[in-house]
Amino acid sequence: MPSTFYLEVVTPERVFFGGDAQMVIVPTTDGSLGVMAEHEAMVTAISIGELKIKVNDEWKVAAIANGFMEIMPHYVIILADSVEWPEEIDIKRAQAAKERAEERLRQHQSRIEHLRTQAAIRRALTRLRVTKEIK
Repeated sequence: MPSTFYLEVVTPERVFFGGDAQMVIVPTTDGSLGVMAEHEAMVTAISIGELKIKVNDEWKVAAIANGFMEIMPHYVIILADSVEWPEEIDIKRAQAAKERAEERLRQHQSRIEHLRTQAAIRRALTRLRVTKEIK
């Protein structure tokens, strides 16, 4: 049996995942970060992107948006604003959110509004990518 660690992924609404994992890959502000058992202890910020969890030699993929991850040698805890499995994503709603954000980008916006709009597009694109609606 491959070496595992306990992984818990929590959102404000629920415990999204709790169990043993072989590896987890998260999007961070500095790029993707992969974690396996016995990883050096650290804390990192999570950005918008794909969360990948390897369990029993199979990868599970979800959309994740913003949070933090605490890594210890035998456990990892992820606290995120939102995490969704592909089957939980409303594809039409994600497509509509993408289109609304793209339209807002074409308008004159303040710097903060522009950054919020870019984040909305990243969230929508990630949700669509996880559902395999776009590549």
